[in-house]
Amino acid sequence: MAELERPRLKVGFIPIIDCAAIVMAEELGAYERQGLEVEIRREVSWANVRDKLALGVLDASHILSPLPLAQTLAIDSVSVPMINAMTLELNGNAVTLSTGLWREIEEAAPAMASQRPLDARALAAVVAKRRAEGRPALVLASVFPYSVQHYMLRLWLSSGGLDPDRDVRLTVVPPPHTVAHLSGGVIDGYCVGEPWNRQSEQLGIGHIALTGPDIWRGMPEKVLGTTEAWAERHPETLKALIKALIEASLWLDDPANRAEAARILSSPRHLNMPADVMARTLEQPGFHVFQKDAANFPWRSHADWFLKQMVRWNQAPRDIDITAVADRVYRTDLYRAAATEMGVDCPAIDRLPPGGHGEPPVPPAADNRGVGPSLQERANG
Repeated sequence: MAELERPRLKVGFIPIIDCAAIVMAEELGAYERQGLEVEIRREVSWANVRDKLALGVLDASHILSPLPLAQTLAIDSVSVPMINAMTLELNGNAVTLSTGLWREIEEAAPAMASQRPLDARALAAVVAKRRAEGRPALVLASVFPYSVQHYMLRLWLSSGGLDPDRDVRLTVVPPPHTVAHLSGGVIDGYCVGEPWNRQSEQLGIGHIALTGPDIWRGMPEKVLGTTEAWAERHPETLKALIKALIEASLWLDDPANRAEAARILSSPRHLNMPADVMARTLEQPGFHVFQKDAANFPWRSHADWFLKQMVRWNQAPRDIDITAVADRVYRTDLYRAAATEMGVDCPAIDRLPPGGHGEPPVPPAADNRGVGPSLQERANG
């Protein structure tokens, strides 16, 4: 084992299922096997994680897939170059709507209300009815402006002919607070990682309208993030951390371990959620993917897609060098080095061509209304 530059680490996580590798690496002793002494820290919001990484309070963290790109581009409020060393999970998100909004959908578009995934044109019917009656716009939340959840909401809304910037009001709510905001009527719906969608259904305050795989099966959710400067100063330490998380990810993808994972993750120290709720989402076949099918690989073609979304939705300038930014932030070289030492196969290339991951196409122009077919039309070919 190479000498580690910094064996004692502070690694952050947000209480969502896709933090599982960070938690389980501690429980399984994977950090210790790599010579690391890791303190995992539960954080309250993605802004909190971002700030603590930038200030050096955290050495590394579970973080939103697009956020290191935004910080490196200096388009976020905190502009510190970041890297993605590995992906921590594919899939895992859903859109949940309040029971009150669901009743409005049943009245405005009864033929669509029973469909899954819910066609966004059903929501468009509610938007039109509210506008005609002079009522306030719907309020829908994601977890951060630079997040898979934010783009997932926008893609779904635009598939129904809605303009996400004009026809609804988009806001931000940290994942652990989404259920309370929905219950209190502060928002009409949200897009978040599990188990917070299942929790709303369990409490009878929300309905899951669609899941991440309905838009993109294999969508990269969270990654292992650290600052570019920290990674440059601690290459062996970062490699050891990646190796420990690969070990935990392999364990998590064994179906025989999911019940135990649910029990551990449900503890107050981690997600503070009933174990049966955790188990129901973890045991859905193919919904949470931690390592198989190159799930941990930080594909630069994923970064290309996120950067195109940032440009499309006017978050980033149109003249950014997408390839250069993606190559700088999504560090396939670091992951390959760690995976090779673990004897884990990983792709020999850094990118797949557009559409190679099954991702939705990005229109060449910023057209926010009626972009692409509805989800039902896509499902039907």
